[in-house]
Amino acid sequence: MRTVSNLNQVLSTVCSNDWILALHQNLLLLLIVGKWLLPLGGGVTRDELSQLLLIFVGTAADILEFTSEMLSDVKEKSPQLVYIVLAVWTWSMLQFPIHVSVVNSKPDNEGEQEAGEVSLLSKYSTDMWSIVEALFIQDGPFLVVRLTVMTYFDVFHQMLVFFAVKNFLVVILNLYRLVVICQDSCSRAGWGSAIPCV
Repeated sequence: MRTVSNLNQVLSTVCSNDWILALHQNLLLLLIVGKWLLPLGGGVTRDELSQLLLIFVGTAADILEFTSEMLSDVKEKSPQLVYIVLAVWTWSMLQFPIHVSVVNSKPDNEGEQEAGEVSLLSKYSTDMWSIVEALFIQDGPFLVVRLTVMTYFDVFHQMLVFFAVKNFLVVILNLYRLVVICQDSCSRAGWGSAIPCV
């Protein structure tokens, strides 16, 4: 009985912010380890799974930094923005179960199909999903929230600016990648003369 009371006393000394951060960390770690331990499915090879898990580790670190930094910056200034940060965090967690970042390692069957017969979505499906993920699930929403905090609440510090610039670069590079993919697809289909090169 004394052990239980001592444990309760130790746990009660930990502040609520530390509990929230620990829960976020454990959830992200469980998602990654759980994905690793689950049986392979959906045509995902072990090589693709290993690449996916490496991507998930980086993604989880970015998501964890986003919530811990944003909540500490805005929780006393705007309770409504806290709900927005948590909603964006929840939205960003969708990328873990839907496999949008799977790296496609299957070789192209150039001998079986001509380039003009292959549709843009079928040939670049992995790249397209990666672009959609960056623009609409993670870096795009993160950038909007960070810019809102900097402009509306006048919160500026080194990490906030750094990660806002990082999100902006990821969004711009993914838009550039989308343009490159579209131009490549059009030039293979014989439309290259109608589209100016970047």
